[in-house]
Amino acid sequence: MRHWPTLLLAVILAGLGAYLYWVDLPAERAKARQEDRAAQLLGFGSDEITAISMQSPTVDVRLSRDADGRWHLTEPIQAQADQGEVRGLLRALTLGRVERVLDEQAANLAPFGLDKPSAVLTITAGPQRERLVLGDSGPITATLYAMRDSDQKVLLTDLAPKDFYNKTLRAFRQKEILAFDPNQVERVRLTYPPTEFVLYRARRENADAWQLRYPIETPADSIAIKTLLFKMKALEAIGFVDPGPEHERLTKTLGEPSATITLYIQGRDHGVSLFQPDPGSGQAFARSPGDGPLYRINPFTITDLTKDLFALRDKRLLGIEAEDLAILEVRTRSQHYVLVNQSGTWRLEDQPGASLNREVVDLFLSRVAGLPAEIQVLKRAGALAPYGLASPTADFRATSKRGKTTRLILGKKGAGLVYAKGGGLPGIYQARADLLNQIPERGDLLARGEPGAGGPG
Repeated sequence: MRHWPTLLLAVILAGLGAYLYWVDLPAERAKARQEDRAAQLLGFGSDEITAISMQSPTVDVRLSRDADGRWHLTEPIQAQADQGEVRGLLRALTLGRVERVLDEQAANLAPFGLDKPSAVLTITAGPQRERLVLGDSGPITATLYAMRDSDQKVLLTDLAPKDFYNKTLRAFRQKEILAFDPNQVERVRLTYPPTEFVLYRARRENADAWQLRYPIETPADSIAIKTLLFKMKALEAIGFVDPGPEHERLTKTLGEPSATITLYIQGRDHGVSLFQPDPGSGQAFARSPGDGPLYRINPFTITDLTKDLFALRDKRLLGIEAEDLAILEVRTRSQHYVLVNQSGTWRLEDQPGASLNREVVDLFLSRVAGLPAEIQVLKRAGALAPYGLASPTADFRATSKRGKTTRLILGKKGAGLVYAKGGGLPGIYQARADLLNQIPERGDLLARGEPGAGGPG
């Protein structure tokens, strides 16, 4: 029995632990939850809110959420709401906290600016409803005095004035004119009188490629098309002209569109026409099909969205993909060699037994095949001598695995650019001159250890 004090102590500690676990800690957690709920400005989350109205000196709006979770303006007009703006407002309200209770009975509201509110919000969450009055800014940065109808207490909150004050109807209206996901676009039709372009997305295994179908069939510049789609998505209204006398008057002055964009997405067309009836006025408009508003837009967006054939088409000059190359003959003023793909391994034609540095060869081939035109000089090739193309600085003759042959020649160099002509594009262009300094010497192509390989052996 000499161990009974230890056993007794263990029993006491176990009992204390059980008390802490089953009684004290749950009580502390419950108290913390109660304090947390007391500090919340609203008693419900943003996902529960189904409607919200806001009145201030600058705006009087009502918004409601549909069954799909999207927000709409219902007063003073019926229109799509700016989803980001509404989410920002709800986030501010539902994350808002009560810093201190200043007056339990709200006897004198004037010192807090609540007698003449700066904004009044009514928030509905199903059967629940709360009215929130906002007054002056508090003594600490980004705080506001507020009062809820549910308890009539004067509160100092951590709400920021910028989230509620000086809002206008335009702030809550959807300003995106073409609301779409660029990754879902299947077809693009661009009409810039008298020109029209039609592009199709051609899905590949690891990337999305675009094809021009009209006015010619050729690969498109996929990066340029993706950039154009994101610019279309960024097209925003800077003002609205809703149906009425002004809308009717302006519509009569628009004339023919400066540009029309039609996007085909999941079986439906999404379109918008852009107008600049008087370029000297600095005004431009957009109009979607139907009876909606006229959108005032920045006139520079029309220029930004108006492209020519050169901008839209694939600008790689060689005309053969690097992975499709079978033979590449390289000729400069100091050297000449021919690279041949033998069963997936690149060899020098006159040294078929020599091993080549795969990394050097692959990089070089990708540079030749990927060289893009930067500036269009002539749409159709004319005299070559003025551009140094009659006696090229570098001459690449390529054959594809399917037997297609093409040629890329580089001529005079200047200001970081070089005149170029290639089988991938008709005409004469300027391209970056870097490739002239990136053509490997024969010895640099050889793997280390091969006779004649460049670098230390």
